[in-house]
Amino acid sequence: MAGFEAGAALFDRVALIFNPTKAGMADRIRDLQRDLAAELSDWQVDLLPTEYAGHARDLARSVAAVGSPLIVSVSGDGGYNEVVNGVMDVPASSAVCTVLPAGNANDHHRSMPARPLMEAIREGRVHRIDLLRITFGGAHWGQVQYAHSYVGFGLTPLMAIGIEQGGKGKFLELVSVARTLSHLRPFELVRADGATATFDSLILANISRMAKYGTVSESDDPDDGLFEVVTLPHSGRWKMALMTLRAVTLGLGNQPSVSSYAFTTRNAVPCQIDGEVRHLPAATQVLVESAKGALAII
Repeated sequence: MAGFEAGAALFDRVALIFNPTKAGMADRIRDLQRDLAAELSDWQVDLLPTEYAGHARDLARSVAAVGSPLIVSVSGDGGYNEVVNGVMDVPASSAVCTVLPAGNANDHHRSMPARPLMEAIREGRVHRIDLLRITFGGAHWGQVQYAHSYVGFGLTPLMAIGIEQGGKGKFLELVSVARTLSHLRPFELVRADGATATFDSLILANISRMAKYGTVSESDDPDDGLFEVVTLPHSGRWKMALMTLRAVTLGLGNQPSVSSYAFTTRNAVPCQIDGEVRHLPAATQVLVESAKGALAII
C-alpha cells in the first residue's frame, strides 16, 4: 500500500454519497467499492445513499463534522451542489471533496482536470477552489447558498425547466430549447448603485463551460478569487438565438471578471444554481461573492 501513503496521510476514511435510484448506480457503487477495497484495504469506506431531495447536504454535513474524510459525490452538478453546501455548513471542516459524474449535467467535472479517482488519491494533492457565495435578502432574508459552478437568471433556468418537461435526448432537448426561446420574457434588475437594467440572460460563472451554452468565458481559473459576468441585455429572441449559437461554436470570448455582484429583482424571476432551479419573488435582494479558496478538493 506504499503507493497510497500520500493520500492515506490526508484522509481518515472515504464516504460515497449517491442517489441509489439512478439507473446503473448499484453497479457503479459496487465497482467503486471493490476498487477502493483492493487498493485501500485498511481504509474505512462508508456508503451513504440519499433518500430524498436535500439529503446529500445532510449526509455531507454529518460526515464533514468528524475527522478528515474524503467525500466522493457520485452525482451530477445538483447532487454535488448539495454535498458542497453540506461541507460549507461545517466551519473549519477538514473534509476534502471530489465528484464522479453520474447525472444529466456534469459541467463542474468537465471543467476540472480529468484524473481517475484512484490516481488522485495516490497523488494526495489537495488544492482549494473558489465557490460562489449567494446571499438572498427580501423574503429570503439571510439565506446563504454556495455554488461550485454558476448561478443563472432568465434563459438558463427556463431552459432547464423546458428540458425537464420536454424529456432528455439531443432532439428533444433542441426542441425544448427552441420552445423556451419562444416563451422567453425579459426580467428587470436594480443594481446596487440604483441603476436598472433589463436582461434576457444573466450568468455568474466560476467555470468556462456550461452544457447548454458551450463556452461562456475564456477564463478557466476556479481559484483566482473572481467570477465571470455573462450578460445579454434584452434585445429580442433572434439575438438570444445567435448568442447561443456562438457559445456552442466559437465561444463567447472574454467576459468581465468581478469578486462580487449585487442586485434586487424588480419582478419574479427563475434562478438556476448549479443545475437546480428555484424561483425568486420580486424585491429579492441578491449578493453573489467569490468565496476564495473555500473548498478543498482532489
